[in-house]
Amino acid sequence: MKLVLWLTGIAIAAIVAGLAIGAVPLAPLEVLRGITTADAASSTIVREIRLPRVLLAFLVGGALGMSGAALQALVRNPLADPFLLGISGGAGLAAVLAMGLGLSGAWSLPAVAFAGGLGAVLLVYRLSSVAGRPLDPRVLVLAGVVVSGFTGALMAAILTLAPAERLRNAFLWLLGGFSGASWTSIAILSAYAVLPLGLLAGSARALDLLSLGEEPAQSLGLDAPKARRVVYFTTSALTAASVAVCGVVGFVGLIAPHLVRGILGPGHRRLLPAVFLASGSFLVLADAAARSVASPLELPVGVITSLVGVPLFAVLLHRSLR
Repeated sequence: MKLVLWLTGIAIAAIVAGLAIGAVPLAPLEVLRGITTADAASSTIVREIRLPRVLLAFLVGGALGMSGAALQALVRNPLADPFLLGISGGAGLAAVLAMGLGLSGAWSLPAVAFAGGLGAVLLVYRLSSVAGRPLDPRVLVLAGVVVSGFTGALMAAILTLAPAERLRNAFLWLLGGFSGASWTSIAILSAYAVLPLGLLAGSARALDLLSLGEEPAQSLGLDAPKARRVVYFTTSALTAASVAVCGVVGFVGLIAPHLVRGILGPGHRRLLPAVFLASGSFLVLADAAARSVASPLELPVGVITSLVGVPLFAVLLHRSLR
């Protein structure tokens, strides 16, 4: 409980920092005025530009963090990441194809990306079923690698043939970012993510049992195959929804779940809300860094998360091998 309170305080501080940092720096008091007073000088900057961006980053980070924590329990590997299963490849391919065809509406592009992500999920599931071991952790990882390689090759071909302007837009989208965030983006994410978030939050006990292995879970009364399918498709839907609104942002689902689990332990009833807060705060701060480190230019937020995530992944891999 104390950790959740601390993480709530950190989340509030991260959101305030995200609202204050930008091309026009704002003091915390100016941020507060901008939120509460419609005619304040900072009102337009805070309400229409920064607030939707910060909230979208927080929600996407929380969704990816919860997906990562659940996926790590599903495959029983603390190094698992939501993009491990080819979801980002499917969503990226669909989005790049849509951009190449000139489709870039506020609702249409995320819808196409979401459909592409779910299509990749279904393909990975089908490959694991054909192998005779549906949702087996090792088969899922191998199938995800195959699907990611295939979609990556198709994306490269489309980007090579696309006009220069559309090529730049697609490239920036693939690197991930929140420069196009709006209240509409938040509505789109909410439409896709509310149900999977609820299902995942209600699967805490199933995740505890699945992390023990299939046979122990079955002996403790869990319908393991059904629970695996629920967790697999809910984490996939959350990841696809996140990719649909901001592009590919890696390592968010790896960093916070691993660190928070080391403090709270493996119990998912406490772990999932704590990971949501921690991952959301991390992505808000990463986005603030992306806006400020090379100002007036803006880096893709995926670059910042990778710069943090890759060294951490290397450390975790070294520890696991030892």
